[in-house]
Amino acid sequence: QVQVVESGGGLVQPGGSLRLSCAASGSIFSINLMEWYRQAPGKQRELVAKITSGGSTNYADSVKGRFTISRDNAKNTVYLQMNSLKLEDTAVYYCNAVVRNALGWNNYWGQGTQVTVSS
Repeated sequence: QVQVVESGGGLVQPGGSLRLSCAASGSIFSINLMEWYRQAPGKQRELVAKITSGGSTNYADSVKGRFTISRDNAKNTVYLQMNSLKLEDTAVYYCNAVVRNALGWNNYWGQGTQVTVSS
């Protein structure tokens, strides 16, 4: 079994910052991609940012220059530093880890953490 747990969400004013964390644990041989998605009320889940085990990153256009994804491979943890937050960043943020274990390669999702940007 693999557990993926996000933390760090909360309420912040426009222009503020938050740092999300996501830790994967359990039966893990290696982790390829680690990704952050978000889903706002009434909208589809969208990819926010992703990072490979080698550190290559990719961002949604809407967050480029404001969000930074990073990871600590030794801790199987990925971070999302969110700066200059906007009202439209309000969403539940989910972490996905692409994990190799005895079952092969699989996606494991966290339960989500709420980010609310409001004045």
